Amino acid sequence: MMYKDADYYIQHLGLEAHPEGGYYKSTFASEKTYDAFGKTRKQYTSIYFLLGEGDVSHFHRLKSDELWYFHGGSSLIVHVINEEGDYVEHKLGLDIANGESPQVLVPRNSIFGSSVVATGKFSLVGCMVSPGFDFEDFELFTQSELLEKYPQHELIIRKMAYEKL
Repeated sequence: MMYKDADYYIQHLGLEAHPEGGYYKSTFASEKTYDAFGKTRKQYTSIYFLLGEGDVSHFHRLKSDELWYFHGGSSLIVHVINEEGDYVEHKLGLDIANGESPQVLVPRNSIFGSSVVATGKFSLVGCMVSPGFDFEDFELFTQSELLEKYPQHELIIRKMAYEKL
């Protein structure tokens, strides 16, 4: 299948700008709810998410697990600083023989962001969050906040975090 360009998907899927970077559209939300984090949350939510060439999804944290699914375009790198402070790079894509995976799990409370591979034009993925996403559970970070806690990851933090919010 020949993939269109990023603008094609932004227009035809009705994607809009996301505060962390890139474009998104909510697609599904569970009708079932339960108590999580002292509030009522949907069991799961799902979105389309698109990053264009040179875009980054800036470092942020969720209270929930987030499962990423590759849909098309170029491969995506999901950058994660886990709760132990270790940096892990996951490659989301279909080139399995070269270390990519069509699904990637980002565990709750991890700090993470994403970027299109260096030679890529755009990446279209899906993200499912459980318990369901709520902006109240979403936390963006500045470079200075992260450098204070994780100075050993300076290069990736300077690439993936906002200088100022």
